[in-house]
Amino acid sequence: MKNMSAKFMLKVAGTLTAIALVVAALLGLVNSVTEDRIAELTAAATREALAAVTPEGSTCEEIKEISDAVKEAASEQGGKLIEMYTVSTGGYACKVSASGSQGTIVMIVGVDAESKITGISIVENAETAGIGSKVMTNLPNDAGVPVLDQFIGLSGAGTLEVKKNVTPITGATVSTKGVTMGANAALAAVAALG
Repeated sequence: MKNMSAKFMLKVAGTLTAIALVVAALLGLVNSVTEDRIAELTAAATREALAAVTPEGSTCEEIKEISDAVKEAASEQGGKLIEMYTVSTGGYACKVSASGSQGTIVMIVGVDAESKITGISIVENAETAGIGSKVMTNLPNDAGVPVLDQFIGLSGAGTLEVKKNVTPITGATVSTKGVTMGANAALAAVAALG
């Protein structure tokens, strides 16, 4: 191969830089156009999930200031506390995230005044269609019980464990473990409130 001239390399570098700047500007434009709509959809999914895990007729109010101790308690169980709500009929609802098989699973976990789970509803996930998605859509587990429903009534942060007191769906054990981490994280966050 011949040595390329410095002038040619500068021309190629300049062209690539110009292309990168145009693409970055277009991505920024698309983001500014879709950002509000994405936030709207996420808020709607959160409201729907809150309604699914709290008693009918109850209202939820977001806790604006969450202490580091509460966040750390959730983190120690493998989840991340994103938002927390008080429920008018007693208890809390926690928006938490945990790792699944293909990415992050974001869920709302309801916890009553007796520190028992009232329900789990998935807000976002990237689990594999036909495998992990079975967990996300609450299909029956290997025991014939809808996989998310089996958490209702369970309590004790850190005590929930797949194949011990949580039954997975065959082929979707990692997704079930992700939901279990989220449930443990929510229970730990509520317990840390005192």
